[in-house]
Amino acid sequence: MNVNYTARHTDITPEVRKHCERRLKTLEKLLGYPVEADLILSVEKYRHKAEINVKIKGATLNTVQETHDMFSSLGLAFDHIEKRVKKEREKLRGRKRRKTREIEPFPPLETEEQRVRVIPSRAFSLKPMSVEEALLQLESSNKEVFVFRKFDSEKWAVLFRRKDGNYGLVEPE
Repeated sequence: MNVNYTARHTDITPEVRKHCERRLKTLEKLLGYPVEADLILSVEKYRHKAEINVKIKGATLNTVQETHDMFSSLGLAFDHIEKRVKKEREKLRGRKRRKTREIEPFPPLETEEQRVRVIPSRAFSLKPMSVEEALLQLESSNKEVFVFRKFDSEKWAVLFRRKDGNYGLVEPE
């Protein structure tokens, strides 16, 4: 742990130093490696200001808190830094997870166990109907394909939406 103390218009008491070191040890436990911190304590009239700058891997976290008491200023500042450390740690974890997912040069080979699943659909009509009726049925639903029996020939036909916005009709021979 590397800590630099700076006092402006005040002295750093042993109690303040002990309190800061105890709170920085909790940051080290959160991060898992030694931290490098700059603590700037200042007093202006009745305002006690605590500024903490912590350098961690990939980021520098800063916070400034100001109250009527030095210990409450330090407490608020360390609480804020701990929240930021937890947030940065989650971001780092998320980045690592994304990298491992993206780096997959070859897709896994399909085996017999990884077969393509067939999912049944209810986009058909058993009653015979004309192409215009089937078109109305397709427009009223949000499906892409509609299967129906043709009214005049009793054969099955498929009506589908095309990418250009028109409709396609497939009739068996």
